[in-house]
Amino acid sequence: MKWSGRRQSSNMDDRRGVSGGKLAAGGGIIGIIFLIINALSGGDSGELLNSVQQQLEQGNQTEQTIELTAEDKKMGEFVSTVLADTEDVWGKIFRENGATYKEPRLVLFRDGVKTACGGASSASGPFYCPTDQTVYMDLSFFDELQNKLGAQGGDFAIAYVIAHEIGHHVQTLLGTSDQMRKAQQGASQAQGNKLSVALELQADFYAGIWTHYNQQMNNVLEPGDIEEALSAANAVGDDAIQRKTQGQVVPDSFTHGSSEQRMFWFNKGFKTGDLSQGDTFGALNLN
Repeated sequence: MKWSGRRQSSNMDDRRGVSGGKLAAGGGIIGIIFLIINALSGGDSGELLNSVQQQLEQGNQTEQTIELTAEDKKMGEFVSTVLADTEDVWGKIFRENGATYKEPRLVLFRDGVKTACGGASSASGPFYCPTDQTVYMDLSFFDELQNKLGAQGGDFAIAYVIAHEIGHHVQTLLGTSDQMRKAQQGASQAQGNKLSVALELQADFYAGIWTHYNQQMNNVLEPGDIEEALSAANAVGDDAIQRKTQGQVVPDSFTHGSSEQRMFWFNKGFKTGDLSQGDTFGALNLN
């Protein structure tokens, strides 16, 4: 992705230079992936959760300042540039539809972070908190995405994940997330999971929409970028993760969608650039 020298966002808070502090379990569905990664690498998920709980019981710890490396700083600049691109694209789309886009914040952290949705450890992975309308990311997730889940890697894989989380912010602004949560109340577990899948696939579609318009506005794509995004989407499909961790696929337990679905909806957003084609709830017969 061509990004060097372009505008960076003023809505990013880089907290990677501070380590320590109170940690908490939870903080997003993607946290499940990190527990899986820990198990795949020979760790014990129960032990991980117990460790987090012990940190909760211990309370606040002394914070330590960590010097960011040149690579850390460059990665922060890249994330800030991607965030700025999402602001420009969604700001334009909202204006064209007679609305105002409220820009979210993005926090980079290491080890743990406090959010309006509760505390989160690095095991949470990237997630969006609708209460404070902020995306939280520990960039170590992308090493695990490549090394443990088999994604291709590359900077546009990171851009795709950021765009996906910003997609959840768009859903919050449009009221889609609230509607989904209300629909889940009283629904069966299988039906609730399908609603969750539809929400996640729509966020993938919005990531594709962002890619489409960002290319038009800034000409950012380089050879292999779309393949990097699709590789990441493929790696975090529910079926791919289940196949790696339990040797069998249980579709009724999906919460994010299959690899094929995630790649399809990202591609649809990217190729069409048409917001009206992003009704994933209708596509899954959930309307």
